[in-house]
Amino acid sequence: MARFVRWAALGSAAALLVAGCGGGSSSGGGKGDAETGSAAPPSTGSSGTAAALPSSLTAQKLAWGRCKATADSPAPGGDWRCTTLKVPLDWSMPDGETIGLALIRSQATGGDRIGSLLFNFGGPGGSGVDYMPSYAATVSKLHERYDLVSWDPRGVASSEGVRCRGDKAIQAAEDIDATPDTPAEEKAYFQDAVDFGKGCQKAAGKLLAHVSTTDTARDMDLMRQVLGDTKTHYFGISYGTELGGVYAHLFPTHVGRLILDAVVDPTADSVGHAENQSRGFQRALDDYLKSTGQDPKQGTQKIANLVKRLDANPLPTSSGRKLTQTLALTGIVLPLYSKSGWPTLTSALDVAEQGDGSELLRLADGYNERDDSGHYGTTTHSQRVISCLDDKQRPTAEETKKLLPTFEKISPVFGDFLGWDTAGWCHDWPVAGQYETPEVSAPGAAPILVVGNTGDPATPYEGARKMADELGKGVGVELTWRGEGHGAYGNGSDCVDSTVNAYLLDGTVPKDGKVCAS
Repeated sequence: MARFVRWAALGSAAALLVAGCGGGSSSGGGKGDAETGSAAPPSTGSSGTAAALPSSLTAQKLAWGRCKATADSPAPGGDWRCTTLKVPLDWSMPDGETIGLALIRSQATGGDRIGSLLFNFGGPGGSGVDYMPSYAATVSKLHERYDLVSWDPRGVASSEGVRCRGDKAIQAAEDIDATPDTPAEEKAYFQDAVDFGKGCQKAAGKLLAHVSTTDTARDMDLMRQVLGDTKTHYFGISYGTELGGVYAHLFPTHVGRLILDAVVDPTADSVGHAENQSRGFQRALDDYLKSTGQDPKQGTQKIANLVKRLDANPLPTSSGRKLTQTLALTGIVLPLYSKSGWPTLTSALDVAEQGDGSELLRLADGYNERDDSGHYGTTTHSQRVISCLDDKQRPTAEETKKLLPTFEKISPVFGDFLGWDTAGWCHDWPVAGQYETPEVSAPGAAPILVVGNTGDPATPYEGARKMADELGKGVGVELTWRGEGHGAYGNGSDCVDSTVNAYLLDGTVPKDGKVCAS
């Protein structure tokens, strides 16, 4: 049951990748005091108590070895190596039960090594272990002086990954109307949410209460220590920007060189994020329609009419499955993540207007990680358990109905779906959410480069300025790219790439507010 209120794709080649909306409304990060910056900082857990980290954590030796294939990804070749980092299940009890986090690394290829560069590609719920090797070519210059390191955050893939329901149940849920129009449809919609939450609780057990963004930020600082780095150098994309902001708040004096690209607005709650994404996707759709010579208003209405027809009459496909309204929206959204995907969207819409939903269904299946055998990946499962632990806001059905006119005005195509999502995503979730919005203020941190793209659909560019402001004066430094697609680095702008490279490789901080026109 994909919810693109949480959609925020992995990396910059978004139209070709499966993603989770992290931009979404995951609101991690505590409001507590920032860490002092000692070699082994105290850990403040959800209970607010502090305890020194035991040497069994800080002094652990990582056994790097050849990576193994997983059910969803082949083993990477070359010099990629994998290992497991031991972290506390509950950070309020660092000397208690531990879980394992899967890490992947390729050591710096040249001389004058700077240290480790950690990557989080978004979601929440994306597998860094699976994605890091394919992203290495994009960051080849950085690889010369940095060890490239990524990981599967807690609750994700090889790090105690959560599967909340089986393949047959996932496919059956695709028939649930995600924009309910009748009491019966509304009952089915919310019952499906309840069933999903129960499945997650059964699968995750006590882990379900310990997969927050704050937990992962603390994992990052332990990772820094075990990797032997005095400072954390980090590249966060999409939801990874929120994680980076939360890390900077908790450990400001441990901040080295941090890049936040495709930035989540840290001032928005879950409803605010849904509104932001409605604007972002509609803006991207308008730009797409203009590129094809169409009037955005007329083109939008045509697509909205198609989506509305599918609500009552799903289209047939060559697979024998039906293209439902929800699947069609997923298929439309995916190619909007990258300008290179726009021709694919044109073809899929043309075929759908002729009565065949096959191409839009293939796009939706790509986003939902469904292979030809009918097996689904678990990114959206992990995405949901993380964001619903972070998100405190729980709009009711009645509250959501009052918001729907606003959503529909923002986007006639995506608004209704995104509005209902605010009520359904975490409905009757087994654990309480933690925060309305994440705390990212980082007084005393080194300058953090915040990169926004004016055409970003999933994390609209306004969030970059808000993140820079929230990080604090002298900390948040904004770089804007006037481009298209989710994310800026590696997306075709020499100006962006050279500015980011100069910051990460030489420590050169650009002027706040710098704009790259190409």
